[in-house]
Amino acid sequence: MSDIESGDRVGLPCPSCSPSEPTVHEVLRPGGQATVRCTECDHTHKTEIPEAETVSVTIVVSQDGDSFTTRMDVPADGDVAAGEEFVVDTDDALMQVRITDIELGPEERVEEADITDVETLWTRAVDNVAVPVTLHPKDGDADQTRSLRVNVPGDYEFVVDETVEFGEEQFTVEGLQIREDAPEYRHEKLDHPGDLAYAKDLKRVYARDESLTAWSAW
Repeated sequence: MSDIESGDRVGLPCPSCSPSEPTVHEVLRPGGQATVRCTECDHTHKTEIPEAETVSVTIVVSQDGDSFTTRMDVPADGDVAAGEEFVVDTDDALMQVRITDIELGPEERVEEADITDVETLWTRAVDNVAVPVTLHPKDGDADQTRSLRVNVPGDYEFVVDETVEFGEEQFTVEGLQIREDAPEYRHEKLDHPGDLAYAKDLKRVYARDESLTAWSAW
């Protein structure tokens, strides 16, 4: 199998200690007849490593309001769940995405499923994201709010009470609105000093404008 490399671990029967049940083997030398070592009894032998079964899944990737569709072969074992992330690696794209919906058939969407039952994975690109920011001026006049979008890596950290700069824009973060598909956040809105969220998990940032020229009449 061409993608097996030295040092990989695979499940195989061991003729010495477990001829009928697979044990974990370390690949010493890949190839048609690979040399492997059983990690249970240290027995070394040659064997053919069977190719892992795969299934072809349609993947819809959305990014900044646009979307495209591709197909990818994935391992046939295991399940998938909304919120999980993986790398789309096809001729069309190479990017980190997060699963937002799992489609088993027309009008049939679930939060979790066996991968062999999945027809389409709906995903959102999270390696680079555009985060909406709502700014209000320092004097607190709510009628003078304005909006912008900042393009940042998905793992960029926004921290409440921290002042950041993007080009000519400067603002102090006051609140973070979390996306529904974001995992491991206690609240949908974070507004205590020191609260942190990754850009890929944010629906919107609320901030106080610190830009010197932002509210000029000119």
